[in-house]
Amino acid sequence: MRYIFAIIGSVILAVTLVSFFLSFRQVNEERTTLTVNLEQRAILLADSLKESVEPTYTNYSGSTLKSLLQKTVDKFANRERLAGIALYDNQGTLLATSSGLPKTIVENNVSVSGAMDSNKSRTSFLVADGESRYVFIDPLHGNEGKILGALMIVQNAGYIDAAIGEIWKGNLIRLISQIVIFSITIFIILRFFVFRQVIRLVDSIKKIRMGGLSETLKEVDKYSFFSPLAKEITHITKSLSQARSSASEEARMRLEKLDSPWTAERLKEFVKAYLKDRKIFVVSNREPYIHNRVKNEIKYLVPAHGMVTAVESVMEACGGLWIAHGSGNADKETSDKNGKIKVPPEEPKYTLKRVWLNPEEVQGHYIGFSNEALFPLCLMSNTRPVFRKEDWLMYKQVNGKFAESLLKEIRNVSQPIVLVQDLHFALLPSIIKKSRPDAQVGLFWHHPWPSPEQFSICPWRNEIIKGMLGADVIGFHIQQHCNNFLETVGQEIESIIDFERFSVTHNGHTTIIRPFPISVALTNDTPQKEDEKNTKPFRSFGIKTEFIGLGVDRLDYTKGILERFRGIEYFLDTYPEYKEKFSFLQIAAPSREGAQKYRDYAESVQLEAERINKKLATSDWMPIIFEKKHHSHAELTPLYRAANFCLITSLHDGMNLVSKEFIAARNDEQGVLLLSELTGAAKSLKEAIQFNPYNVSEIGEAIKRALEMPPSEQHLRMKTLRGRVKDYNVYRWAAEFIKVVANLG
Repeated sequence: MRYIFAIIGSVILAVTLVSFFLSFRQVNEERTTLTVNLEQRAILLADSLKESVEPTYTNYSGSTLKSLLQKTVDKFANRERLAGIALYDNQGTLLATSSGLPKTIVENNVSVSGAMDSNKSRTSFLVADGESRYVFIDPLHGNEGKILGALMIVQNAGYIDAAIGEIWKGNLIRLISQIVIFSITIFIILRFFVFRQVIRLVDSIKKIRMGGLSETLKEVDKYSFFSPLAKEITHITKSLSQARSSASEEARMRLEKLDSPWTAERLKEFVKAYLKDRKIFVVSNREPYIHNRVKNEIKYLVPAHGMVTAVESVMEACGGLWIAHGSGNADKETSDKNGKIKVPPEEPKYTLKRVWLNPEEVQGHYIGFSNEALFPLCLMSNTRPVFRKEDWLMYKQVNGKFAESLLKEIRNVSQPIVLVQDLHFALLPSIIKKSRPDAQVGLFWHHPWPSPEQFSICPWRNEIIKGMLGADVIGFHIQQHCNNFLETVGQEIESIIDFERFSVTHNGHTTIIRPFPISVALTNDTPQKEDEKNTKPFRSFGIKTEFIGLGVDRLDYTKGILERFRGIEYFLDTYPEYKEKFSFLQIAAPSREGAQKYRDYAESVQLEAERINKKLATSDWMPIIFEKKHHSHAELTPLYRAANFCLITSLHDGMNLVSKEFIAARNDEQGVLLLSELTGAAKSLKEAIQFNPYNVSEIGEAIKRALEMPPSEQHLRMKTLRGRVKDYNVYRWAAEFIKVVANLG
């Protein structure tokens, strides 16, 4: 109970201090306003009097002057708040005065002489006969500005003190009322709402600490008043559980010296053991967390991008600094003055540094050269690259801007490890290497590398290749991309290529070229519970059919979404018995909306879905549900787990991590992966049903095969696929890439 009274006392003290502060300001403002009004009235009256008095001083003297001045003074007697008027000659001698003015004011020769000597008005507040008076003294002038005397105007100022007193009295009564109301309200809230729930929350935390995880988490979520705290407890609990699991597995691995799967904990131990606290710096165009202001509230999202999925897992395990373009409209206000912010928001593990780009830089570097030139050049998707000189110049400028930001961070770091991501920064490795030869730089190219003939159409191919060869290691997803790159180098620039070591030596610097098939994190082998399988996550999309297919992609013309929809149309036309029994949900995150080609493609996908639905839909069923919206991994996981199959129709892809995310989510070892044979993932995921995405009939037949596949065959395929993804997960990818970059093996 004493805590309640202590809180109430603190609130009363705070309210009292605030009230007195506001009252003090109000009193000062009121006093200033009333004083200004007094002064303005005095000035107006003085100006009016001077017009008639100053000629009198000039034209008359002696007793006649005094008589005329006295008559003028008497005219202004008995006015509201005017106590009286006095007139003086240039020697400070009183010539005329209103009756009733106190002698202490009238005989104040110092103030009168001071006004004439300075030739400026004088004002003051004086207390005479127990009342406050406002005194205004103004010099009188004759011809050529000669001082003739002085005019004194005295006004009653007691009403100012009376007004101030009323303010203090009213505010005091208001304060007492607020204290009473606040005390009663706070007592009720604390006693019956807060403390009671705190006690229950403490009990739940105790249960969690004792190991009662599943039940207590559901109980914590019931607290509406403490829901933010309950969510944080949930995150902490999950992190604690994962840490305990990883530590246990790591201890077992060390003890038994088994070739256990790579985990975040093992990667962290690897970095500590082999890198000896050397810092890791990642550079990418896309940032892992984007902060946006939505309806006066700042929210963050994680972009739907394979690079972010992979590198985020590595940075959470290893820490370090990630430099990326700050693209969110609330990124600046969530970052410090250097553009830095600790992430992830729930449990910070590394630092994100944002680089600010203006619209011209984004247009030229990202939309123009990266996405309209290099991207279609690398991905054979029948889209012609567009090469503009102004885009190329901006691409070089932004590469230099990021290099400057990185060099500033590694200025005092010995032998930094720099991991450059993707085609947005092909020139960055050579810039870094020239300034910091001791830096060990790795460039990972997340897209395919084209044939030498295809790449030769790029006007600035030599500059791009030379920029990339500044790296110590260049990583691609598969060996074919490495072969294409070496052949391209051999045709374009003078260099020494070692096909045994798969290296290129150019200008005395050697670059290793290796395949590092990127993956996702898969460390959870716990079987799926029945209640998890029956949550029906697709019902929120209005899907109630027996069979459900799922597609998850960025709205990118290389993902083959149009071909996918036409394959579904073929399937339902060929096998009409599945109508009203099968639905397909397409999750499509908006991508590169600044480029016209992507906006046109998004519109084409929307129109194609509408066309097929108009052709096949009934009153209560649609074959295709098209969701053009970003979904987090937490939102996608239950969809992956509940779908009958995941359909990936990429027309060309470096790897495609959606396929591996689907596998990682299926801890029930059910479900079927339908995978384009033109993805990098198809080389290792042989147990998936593979097809040519340009052949819609193959897509349709693959869907039928997936829906009719026996559970035993699904189990055998998925178990094998999960074994592959678990054996070569993102932590192993990172360890092998870092090991080669750091020249450890």
